[in-house]
Order: sequence, then C-alpha cells, then structure tokens
Amino acid sequence: MKRTTLSLIAGATALAAVTGFAALTAPEGTAAPEAAKATTRLPVERVGLACPAPSTSEVAETVYTSYTPAGTEAGKDGAGQPTALLRPAAGATADGGTGDGKKPAAAKAPATVTAPGKPVTAEADGAAVPALTGSATGALAPGWTVQQTTVVPAGGSRGLLGLTCGAPDTDFWFPAASTAQARHDYVHLTNPDDTAAVADIELYGPEGVLKSQFTEGIPVPAHSTVPVLLSTLTADAPQRDVTVHVTTRSGRVGAAVGVADDKLGSDWLSAAADPSGSAVLPGIPADAASVRLVVFAPGEDDADLKVELSTANGAIVPAGADTLHVKSGMTTSIDLPDLTRGSAASLFLTPEDPKRPVPVVAALQVVRGKGDKSEIAFIPAAGAISARATVADNRAKASTLVLTAPEADAQVKVTASAGSGAGAPVTKTVTVKARTTTPLADLAPQGLKGTYALTVEPVSGGKVYGARTLTVPQDGVPMFTVQTLADDRGTVEVPSAHQDLGVLD
Repeated sequence: MKRTTLSLIAGATALAAVTGFAALTAPEGTAAPEAAKATTRLPVERVGLACPAPSTSEVAETVYTSYTPAGTEAGKDGAGQPTALLRPAAGATADGGTGDGKKPAAAKAPATVTAPGKPVTAEADGAAVPALTGSATGALAPGWTVQQTTVVPAGGSRGLLGLTCGAPDTDFWFPAASTAQARHDYVHLTNPDDTAAVADIELYGPEGVLKSQFTEGIPVPAHSTVPVLLSTLTADAPQRDVTVHVTTRSGRVGAAVGVADDKLGSDWLSAAADPSGSAVLPGIPADAASVRLVVFAPGEDDADLKVELSTANGAIVPAGADTLHVKSGMTTSIDLPDLTRGSAASLFLTPEDPKRPVPVVAALQVVRGKGDKSEIAFIPAAGAISARATVADNRAKASTLVLTAPEADAQVKVTASAGSGAGAPVTKTVTVKARTTTPLADLAPQGLKGTYALTVEPVSGGKVYGARTLTVPQDGVPMFTVQTLADDRGTVEVPSAHQDLGVLD
C-alpha cells in the first residue's frame, strides 16, 4: 500500500457519508400528495457519519472507500451543488486525558467525488489517523456509504478490520464483546454533531449486570471521540462473553467496538439489529473453523429460541443446538462446532412459541484458520433490506456477497458499480429461495480496476438479509472481515400535509 495521507477537510470528498440525519424538502413542482396517503417517500438531502480511529498500530494501513449509488436524486434545494465537510474528531480519552499526543495525519486532498455511481478511495497509514465525522448534502447524500478497511500485518492487533462507518444514534447493542484477559475491547464513542453528547454504558455477563464504574454520564464533546476499554469498567471477574448496551441521555453518537484478541487477531464488532423476537445472522463463511453464538434478552421475560442453519439447500437444525434458553438480563452463548461444513450459511433464531416472541439481540464470533494462523470476525444480527443496501470496498476475487430469505422466495437486483479505477457497472437479478442462503462471488464489474461497490435492491417476494465477506490472506493468515447489509436510508417517509401551514397569524 502506498504511504499516502488522507484529507480530513474537503468539499465533496471521498469520506462524507452515510445516513445519520436528514433534511428533506419536496422537489419543486411536486404535486401535493393525495389526502388518502398518510406518508410520502422522499430522498434525503443531508446525511452524517462517524468513523472511529482505525488503529493504534504504527504498521496499520487503512483504506476509506466512499460511494453513492446512482439513480436517486435529491430535491432541488440540495441537488444544485453537492457539498461535504469532514473533520478529525478530537483525541479525548475515557479518563479525561487528551490522547497520546500524536498529531493527526497531514491533510492532503484525495480525489473528489463529483457524481454518484463511482467509488472513490483514500489511504491513511499508521497509528495517528484520527476518528472522522462528516456530512454530505445534495445529490451525493442519498445512500452514501463509507467503508473503513484496515490491515494490521503484525503485532497484537494483527488482522483485517472492516467497518461500515455508521450513522449517529442514541441506542446500540453489542453482543459478543468481552472483558477476558486475552481480549482488549474498546467501545468507540464518536460525536459528529455541533453539540456535546452524554453517553451511558451497561455491561451484562452470564450472571446478569456486571458491577460497573465510570459508565454513567460519559461526556463526548462535539466532533470528538472517546475510546473506552471495557475491562476497566468493572471489578467483576473477566467474562468471555459480555453484552454491551450504549445509550445517550443527550445528543447522539456513532458507536462501534474494536476487538483485539491475543491469539485470534482483531476486527470491529458493529451494533446488532434492534431487539426483536427473531434474528437473522447472515454470511457465515464456508470454511469457518469455529462459530460462537451470543444472545441477550433485554426484557423481563426469558426467551426460548429455535436455532436453524440456512444453507444453499435449505434450513437444518445444527447438531446438538436445536434450541437455546436465554435468561432475562443474562448473556447466553453456545459453541457451534463443524457448523458450515464447506457451505456458506446463515443462522435463523425464532421463538419456540410463535405466539410468545421475546425480544433478543444476537451476534456471532467467527474464526477462520488454525493455531497462530487464526483470524477473527463478527456477524451481528442484521435487519432486512427494505429498499436498498450498499457495501463498498469490494475487490476482485476477494469479495463474497451472501443473501438469505428466511420466510419466502425473494427476487433482488444486485448491481456492481463501476470500478474506482476503471470498469463498467453490471446488474443481475438473483432469486433467493425461501429458507436458503445464496453466496455470490462472481459479481465484479467488467474491466475492473480498483475497488467496486455492491448495491442490493429487493424486487419482489419475501424479506432479504445479506452480508459481504472480504478476504485478504497475508503470510498464511486467512484475514477476513464480514459486514452485514443495512438499508442505506437513501429515502425516508415523511407525513403528507393536508393543509398549508406556511403562514401563521
């Protein structure tokens, strides 16, 4: 990787992105909605993101890939001249310090994004790369997606770390975190807004709430980041499996858990889908050496779940793991050895009694390789793709898209974008049979140079869930990372107006 640096402040740059806040105006000339319609759907015109600091390793090599899907135009007020602003977040620390004194990477403008439909990349290497916050407007806003991919070739944080920079929010669940001695898990809280936020962190182990300290009222100043080491938050014995709940009492933050395991490498743990009576965990690699399921029931009732493995041939019950009892307020985990047996798969969790669904959150810890050549990644429960989902930084012969339909047959449109260097976009229609999982590894655009983005749009049928696996082997280590697909929120529903409120007496 070339040792170039990343611009942190630029107009319409490679890193302004992803849904977080949306300013909506109806395009000029749009007819008034019919009275019978409760809502109408409009493209977003302003979006925000938060990207945590990628690594503390001096040998880390990070690539940011930014992409807006073609085909969605914002309203006139935001579509005239696309703009974007990125700033490095301040280096605040959980103990009130100001960081390690390292200066942010020097600013140098990367290629400028001028239109949707083509990804743009920028590189930033070393340990001094800061967290980033930013916003985009106009035609670049709808569906903007940013992928942060870091390779750490050696050291305690060795691994391939992948993360889709997230939208700021007020509530996050992270099953599969840990306070074990071999693990070094940090919750990164990044505030992209102009006002301060205040966050709380709760930890739940196998016996319930962990006795915590310094977890309430954590200040996160405007355009600032606060990394919090989980093991310092509790005096309880180290726990292999912990569920982390992040909430804000004021403001919003972007949140992600950076995981480093002394033996298994490192990766990002993204937030799981909101608590629900069922869960879908898509994209288990075909050659997974071990899979560990972690589930938490946040409500007052215990959850009894059916566990099913979805493969290309249908859904089956994993040997010895047909059901799982999850006590209220306690983190439950189970190892699933020899799970995939050479076939990419997904996991379905559903209530044993469909009439009594109990909300849960869930995630998978997946390991590939053996011994000192092992590598770790995480698959949180995903939400269904409602309108469109996008994942960036796909590479020739290194990316696999996995789609699953837990209820009914579904048809989707999959588009591989133009390459960041060259290549013509390609679109294909894919049918995913009910209760099966379909891996797709041959999606690269024609004449590809550089990286490309994948966009998935449901066409008909049942709900579809998906994930992308990126594999970058290095020195015999099968480095990989998995990103579940989330709806890119390129459009939002707004109430239909039934009267003119433009003039008030």
